[in-house]
Amino acid sequence: MMMLRWFCSKTVREATAMRRHVERLLRAQRDVLTAQAIEPMAAACNGLRDAVASGADKAALKKQIDNVEKAANKWLKPYPHAAWRENVEVLLVALAVAMAIRTFFLQPFKIPTGSMQPTLYGVTSVPDFTRLDWRLEDRAKLDADIQAEVKVRQELTPTTGWTRIREWFEGVSYVRLVAQSSGALQRVEEPLRLLIFNIKQTIWIGGVPHTLWFPPDCGQVDIATRCGLRQGQEFNRGDVVLNIKVRSGDHLFVNRLTYNFRKPKRGEIVVFETTGISALPQDQFYIKRLVALGGERVQIGEDRHLIINVTNRLDSSTPHFENVYSFDPRKDPKESQYSGHVKRPYLAPLFQESRDGVVVAEDHYMVMGDNTMNSRDSRDWGDFPAKNVIGQSCFVYWPITERFGWGHR
Repeated sequence: MMMLRWFCSKTVREATAMRRHVERLLRAQRDVLTAQAIEPMAAACNGLRDAVASGADKAALKKQIDNVEKAANKWLKPYPHAAWRENVEVLLVALAVAMAIRTFFLQPFKIPTGSMQPTLYGVTSVPDFTRLDWRLEDRAKLDADIQAEVKVRQELTPTTGWTRIREWFEGVSYVRLVAQSSGALQRVEEPLRLLIFNIKQTIWIGGVPHTLWFPPDCGQVDIATRCGLRQGQEFNRGDVVLNIKVRSGDHLFVNRLTYNFRKPKRGEIVVFETTGISALPQDQFYIKRLVALGGERVQIGEDRHLIINVTNRLDSSTPHFENVYSFDPRKDPKESQYSGHVKRPYLAPLFQESRDGVVVAEDHYMVMGDNTMNSRDSRDWGDFPAKNVIGQSCFVYWPITERFGWGHR
């Protein structure tokens, strides 16, 4: 009956809220208040509680509310800077809620590399000097590749108008820098960061600082490397130092709740910690597709299909592998295209050494990237403990492209 009155009567709700608020303040200040102050406030609160419990009418409740308010105004000590205190309390509660959501439900994650393309994209750019093989012994071929990228850099023109607005929603940003002095490139400073934002970055040419305001996030590759800048490189005043179009990597939410109730399934895209995986940088997060479970024997067929326990060949009918194995077997595998899983020595040394397949340890998983020609994954460094998995990729929230939403498989 009491609960029903609380839902039906606004006055009852106000009375309950007033009493609880004053009682909370009274408990907080009890050690600094005198008995002369505590007793009338406690009596007023008890009177309000009894009035609500006895089903008193609206007028009686209003009278008891006024009594509690008068007693509080008379005896409670005012807090200094009450407005600031309230705002800080609201902020702390909001931060606590946000941290709880991040820890137990949804954690934001951004794709830094292209190992999961074309399912999920990392940071890409035009031009992109990271695609060049600087170890290439054919110097003429390397010089031609460099000149091709330099030509792209010189001819690149930022878009304007509605096209630029559309590109912004697609995560595209442009950076252009012209040399203000002649001289050699001396150094490129690390970006000044605030939370997740790059504020500025300074490039020194001929003893003169050149500042980039709000440079783009270039993932795990710094902007100098992506643009082909090298220490000692000579520039003349007016030369184009940087002219680049950067497309942001996919930003997504990681579902941290589901795997508390069930184990990951084959084919799901999982995010895991690299802690304990000796071949990888420590204390980072990677994202790959789970391909094998503990106790299974894994082989990579010459047709670029995985074989589990000798007889189970994965193909496009296997859940979550519809796209991975949608390639044309008559065509060679290509980067950033679905091409199955290749077993070339420089990509899959572990499988080159184990012709009969690799057995996944108990309570371990094996993962591989969808971009089979540019992914360092379990073909190289093997399996990892199941406890390293923190969650499942579930929703791309930025940029606004065809991958936005729940649709990636």
